[in-house]
Amino acid sequence: EVQLVESGGGLVQAGGSLRLSCAASGFTFDDYNIGWFRQAPGKEREGVSYISSSDVSTYYADSVKGRFTISSDNAKNTVYLQMNSLKSEDTAVYYCAATRYGSSWWELLGLYDYWGQGTQVTVSS
Repeated sequence: EVQLVESGGGLVQAGGSLRLSCAASGFTFDDYNIGWFRQAPGKEREGVSYISSSDVSTYYADSVKGRFTISSDNAKNTVYLQMNSLKSEDTAVYYCAATRYGSSWWELLGLYDYWGQGTQVTVSS
């Protein structure tokens, strides 16, 4: 059974930090690239960050550049999203997803094969 399980969300004050984890199982982790997405109430799901399995290149939405860092531990089949200097506008449900497509299309939701159930991040101001 394919699973992507996010964890690490919670309530944090503005300026604080959280580290999200995305644990993958049921598929060949090295064959897939992982993206992080988020969806705030009343808004569309948007891309946050992406990491390539082949060359570990990383990509970020402009809104999180310099504050968020994506990383991967292939031995654990886990991708992390370190989120620093959190702002109230970062409040959302965060999802990880797996795709075989390359980085040129990393923000396109329809190209992802597998999705996690999401983890809530709430930033209080």
